[in-house]
Amino acid sequence: MSAWPLLIDPVSRLLDKIIPDPDARVRAQAELLKSERESDLESLRLALSADQLQTAINTQEAGHANLFVSGWRPFIGWVCGVAFAYHFILQPLLAFIIDNSGGNAKLPTFEMQELSTVLMGMLGLGGLRTIEKLRTSAK
Repeated sequence: MSAWPLLIDPVSRLLDKIIPDPDARVRAQAELLKSERESDLESLRLALSADQLQTAINTQEAGHANLFVSGWRPFIGWVCGVAFAYHFILQPLLAFIIDNSGGNAKLPTFEMQELSTVLMGMLGLGGLRTIEKLRTSAK
Protein backbone atom coordinates (compact mmCIF):
# COMPACT_ATOMS: atom_id res chain seq x y z
CA MET A 1 0.00 0.00 0.00
CA SER A 2 1.40 3.38 -0.97
CA ALA A 3 1.63 6.53 1.11
CA TRP A 4 -0.88 8.26 -1.15
CA PRO A 5 -3.97 7.65 1.04
CA LEU A 6 -2.20 9.45 3.87
CA LEU A 7 -1.71 12.46 1.59
CA ILE A 8 -5.11 12.55 -0.12
CA ASP A 9 -7.17 13.86 2.83
CA PRO A 10 -4.87 16.81 3.66
CA VAL A 11 -4.46 17.61 -0.03
CA SER A 12 -8.21 17.34 -0.55
CA ARG A 13 -8.85 19.78 2.33
CA LEU A 14 -6.21 22.10 0.90
CA LEU A 15 -7.91 21.93 -2.51
CA ASP A 16 -11.21 22.91 -0.86
CA LYS A 17 -9.55 26.10 0.41
CA ILE A 18 -7.50 26.88 -2.71
CA ILE A 19 -10.11 26.01 -5.33
CA PRO A 20 -13.51 27.34 -4.29
CA ASP A 21 -15.18 26.32 -7.59
CA PRO A 22 -16.72 22.84 -6.96
CA ASP A 23 -16.31 21.69 -10.58
CA ALA A 24 -12.65 22.71 -10.73
CA ARG A 25 -12.09 21.06 -7.33
CA VAL A 26 -13.61 17.78 -8.56
CA ARG A 27 -11.36 17.88 -11.64
CA ALA A 28 -8.30 18.53 -9.44
CA GLN A 29 -9.23 15.65 -7.12
CA ALA A 30 -9.73 13.34 -10.12
CA GLU A 31 -6.31 14.35 -11.43
CA LEU A 32 -4.80 13.62 -8.02
CA LEU A 33 -6.37 10.14 -7.93
CA LYS A 34 -5.22 9.51 -11.50
CA SER A 35 -1.62 10.37 -10.59
CA GLU A 36 -1.86 8.04 -7.57
CA ARG A 37 -2.98 5.14 -9.78
CA GLU A 38 -0.25 5.89 -12.32
CA SER A 39 2.35 5.89 -9.54
CA ASP A 40 1.09 2.52 -8.23
CA LEU A 41 1.12 1.08 -11.75
CA GLU A 42 4.66 2.33 -12.32
CA SER A 43 5.77 0.66 -9.06
CA LEU A 44 4.14 -2.56 -10.23
CA ARG A 45 5.85 -2.30 -13.64
CA LEU A 46 9.25 -1.80 -11.98
CA ALA A 47 8.73 -4.78 -9.67
CA LEU A 48 7.63 -6.96 -12.58
CA SER A 49 10.60 -5.84 -14.68
CA ALA A 50 13.01 -6.69 -11.85
CA ASP A 51 11.38 -10.12 -11.46
CA GLN A 52 11.69 -10.78 -15.19
CA LEU A 53 15.37 -9.80 -15.19
CA GLN A 54 16.04 -12.04 -12.17
CA THR A 55 14.24 -14.93 -13.88
CA ALA A 56 16.46 -14.51 -16.94
CA ILE A 57 19.57 -14.54 -14.73
CA ASN A 58 18.33 -17.62 -12.86
CA THR A 59 17.69 -19.45 -16.13
CA GLN A 60 21.18 -18.58 -17.38
CA GLU A 61 22.79 -19.74 -14.11
CA ALA A 62 20.80 -22.98 -13.95
CA GLY A 63 21.99 -24.02 -17.41
CA HIS A 64 25.65 -23.35 -16.68
CA ALA A 65 27.98 -26.37 -16.90
CA ASN A 66 30.10 -25.29 -13.93
CA LEU A 67 28.65 -26.68 -10.67
CA PHE A 68 30.03 -23.66 -8.79
CA VAL A 69 27.70 -21.39 -10.81
CA SER A 70 24.67 -23.62 -11.23
CA GLY A 71 24.85 -25.41 -7.89
CA TRP A 72 24.75 -22.61 -5.34
CA ARG A 73 20.97 -22.22 -5.35
CA PRO A 74 20.26 -25.95 -4.89
CA PHE A 75 22.94 -26.06 -2.18
CA ILE A 76 21.25 -23.26 -0.22
CA GLY A 77 17.89 -24.95 -0.78
CA TRP A 78 19.18 -28.25 0.62
CA VAL A 79 20.80 -26.52 3.59
CA CYS A 80 17.53 -24.73 4.39
CA GLY A 81 15.51 -27.94 3.89
CA VAL A 82 17.79 -30.02 6.13
CA ALA A 83 17.81 -27.30 8.81
CA PHE A 84 13.99 -27.06 8.72
CA ALA A 85 13.66 -30.86 8.93
CA TYR A 86 16.06 -30.97 11.88
CA HIS A 87 14.43 -28.04 13.71
CA PHE A 88 10.80 -29.11 13.28
CA ILE A 89 11.04 -32.93 13.10
CA LEU A 90 14.34 -34.47 14.14
CA GLN A 91 15.26 -32.28 17.13
CA PRO A 92 11.86 -32.61 18.87
CA LEU A 93 11.90 -36.39 18.32
CA LEU A 94 15.47 -36.70 19.60
CA ALA A 95 14.64 -34.55 22.64
CA PHE A 96 11.60 -36.71 23.36
CA ILE A 97 13.60 -39.94 23.06
CA ILE A 98 16.49 -38.64 25.19
CA ASP A 99 14.17 -37.25 27.88
CA ASN A 100 12.14 -40.47 28.08
CA SER A 101 15.23 -42.64 28.27
CA GLY A 102 16.49 -40.71 31.29
CA GLY A 103 19.26 -38.94 29.43
CA ASN A 104 20.13 -35.29 29.55
CA ALA A 105 21.57 -33.91 26.33
CA LYS A 106 21.65 -30.35 25.02
CA LEU A 107 20.76 -30.49 21.32
CA PRO A 108 22.01 -27.72 19.01
CA THR A 109 19.51 -25.17 17.71
CA PHE A 110 19.51 -22.98 14.62
CA GLU A 111 18.63 -19.32 14.22
CA MET A 112 15.36 -20.07 12.44
CA GLN A 113 14.45 -16.40 11.87
CA GLU A 114 17.52 -15.81 9.71
CA LEU A 115 17.11 -19.18 8.02
CA SER A 116 13.45 -18.38 7.26
CA THR A 117 14.50 -15.06 5.75
CA VAL A 118 16.91 -16.82 3.41
CA LEU A 119 14.36 -19.45 2.45
CA MET A 120 11.56 -16.93 1.85
CA GLY A 121 13.91 -14.88 -0.30
CA MET A 122 14.86 -17.94 -2.33
CA LEU A 123 11.23 -18.89 -2.80
CA GLY A 124 10.31 -15.32 -3.71
CA LEU A 125 7.48 -15.22 -1.20
CA GLY A 126 8.19 -11.70 0.04
CA GLY A 127 8.03 -10.14 -3.42
CA LEU A 128 4.90 -12.02 -4.44
CA ARG A 129 2.99 -10.64 -1.46
CA THR A 130 4.06 -7.10 -2.37
CA ILE A 131 2.88 -7.53 -5.96
CA GLU A 132 -0.39 -9.01 -4.73
CA LYS A 133 -0.94 -5.98 -2.48
CA LEU A 134 -0.18 -3.59 -5.33
CA ARG A 135 -2.62 -5.37 -7.64
CA THR A 136 -5.47 -5.24 -5.13
CA SER A 137 -4.88 -1.55 -4.38
CA ALA A 138 -4.85 -0.67 -8.11
CA LYS A 139 -8.36 -2.06 -8.60
